[in-house]
Amino acid sequence: MRLLLSLAVLTLSLASVRADTPEEVFSKRIVPIFKSPNPSSCTQCHLSGVDLKDYIRPSHRETFLSLRDQGLVDLDHPEKSKILHLIDMGKDAKKATDIQQKNRTAEYEAFAAWVKASCADATLRTAPKLAATNLAKPAKPNEVIRHARTDRVMESFENTVWALRFRCASCHTTEAVEKRAKEKPLESLGANMAWIRPTAEETLAYLTKSRLVDAKNPERSLLLLKPLNDEIKHGGGVKFVVGDQGYKAYRSFVDDYAAVVNGMYAKSDELPKKLNVVQFGTQSWLKIQNTPPAWADKYMAVKLYAWDTTTKKWQANPVATTDRKVWGGGKLWQHNLTLLTTPDSADAKKWKTATPTLPGGKYLVKVYLDATDRLAKDWKAELSDDDFVGEAVVESQWPTGYGKMTVLDATAVKK
Repeated sequence: MRLLLSLAVLTLSLASVRADTPEEVFSKRIVPIFKSPNPSSCTQCHLSGVDLKDYIRPSHRETFLSLRDQGLVDLDHPEKSKILHLIDMGKDAKKATDIQQKNRTAEYEAFAAWVKASCADATLRTAPKLAATNLAKPAKPNEVIRHARTDRVMESFENTVWALRFRCASCHTTEAVEKRAKEKPLESLGANMAWIRPTAEETLAYLTKSRLVDAKNPERSLLLLKPLNDEIKHGGGVKFVVGDQGYKAYRSFVDDYAAVVNGMYAKSDELPKKLNVVQFGTQSWLKIQNTPPAWADKYMAVKLYAWDTTTKKWQANPVATTDRKVWGGGKLWQHNLTLLTTPDSADAKKWKTATPTLPGGKYLVKVYLDATDRLAKDWKAELSDDDFVGEAVVESQWPTGYGKMTVLDATAVKK
């Protein structure tokens, strides 16, 4: 009896040893991840381009060597391996679902146990390197994978749609809709009218879940078509024209978002060019009155340059810009300003949490006119020096509000 008990204990001990070998851990804990039809926890932080399965080969040996050769495993400190860090990156995300957190925990624990067991195997540690063609990694280059991260998508949204939301805020915030609902039935205002939510994160989540952004046909997104007030009527009238700053911002975002979620980017040179400028919409308005007949009903853009009191010159880069079509019948052009600065500037950091404002002072206003309607034919086109019609100096404290516009007479605009 004692002999049988001893044999049983020995058998259990041997089984435990075998279960701790890299092969056993890989078979029981990594292979199920590899074979699972469900996406990995990578999808919490990446909208496309990468999945944990991309790093797994059919055998435990090839998988370990592939990770080792790419610097994703720390042989001496397996618990500090980069592959574990990558899996664990989203653990503190506030918006992670219970399922995502559960998947991440299971993946992390499985890889941690297997990496630890593999790093303890001398034959694996010293095995020859795999051929480059046998390395397991995502098919997309790192630049494309990073571009599809949710934080990068949010950064793009903040500098496009969110930055220019003031063009739509008078009607489309939740507060504006609630106010209008007191005057007429809420259903008559449209199901998605209150699309501007209190934060950029909430707004992006709402837009991508509603029918306002069409990821399959981005150019057909209602977020673009409604403000044009052409093919689809818009209760607020014309807010965009094809090729203007608002249309460019919204269109560039929906096109990029669709390309990301549909995995359309294959190479880094296909990604949108990253501009070293960020935008912040304001409620400071500029009005140019008594516009000449040649400007009537044409798209017009202005750039504002600040006076540098140190150099006694106009600054080289514009600090604000805005655009709109000239109202020919009223001989009038007016719109609110969008401030421009660099991503790491003090202003950029301040304006992310505080109201963006243009300091009072003297500014050079440069005026550009799309006399040939070029932008309507190509929304990506930009006005150039050939479209310059003149400039004027204006001094203002830039008060905010539609009824407190800074006014410039068109007769003062000279080449």
